[in-house]
Amino acid sequence: MADRFEVIMSGDDIKKISSLGLAHVGDAVYELLVRTSMLESGLAKNSDLHRLTVSYVSAPAQSKAVDTIMPHLTEEEVGVFKRGRNAHVHAVPKNATPGQYGKATGLEALFGWLWLKGRKDRISQLFDIIMSEDGSDAL
Repeated sequence: MADRFEVIMSGDDIKKISSLGLAHVGDAVYELLVRTSMLESGLAKNSDLHRLTVSYVSAPAQSKAVDTIMPHLTEEEVGVFKRGRNAHVHAVPKNATPGQYGKATGLEALFGWLWLKGRKDRISQLFDIIMSEDGSDAL
């Protein structure tokens, strides 16, 4: 049986995945990190979990997260982010501007790319930077 939590794809295989495909995986990775952080903190009541999750995974919040980590990204990571940011999306949520949504998609593509490369260490580093700069150390 394959260990689905130890996914490592080759660079060539990852290049074949669309930027929106990377964002699809990255969205799940990012949300799982947020949800886990909330539970680890012990601060979130059951009634607040969804509202708090949305406040961190919304396009405006993810757009701010990009601003926080951008100085810490490698050249290759910036390239993956830009590939995701520039993806052609068909609809933008009403709570976000097209610019915010593009940046959020880029962040998700980056997290998806790192996940598929097996770079959990780097995902953790970037997530920690986001949470500490956001003032969310409590999570």
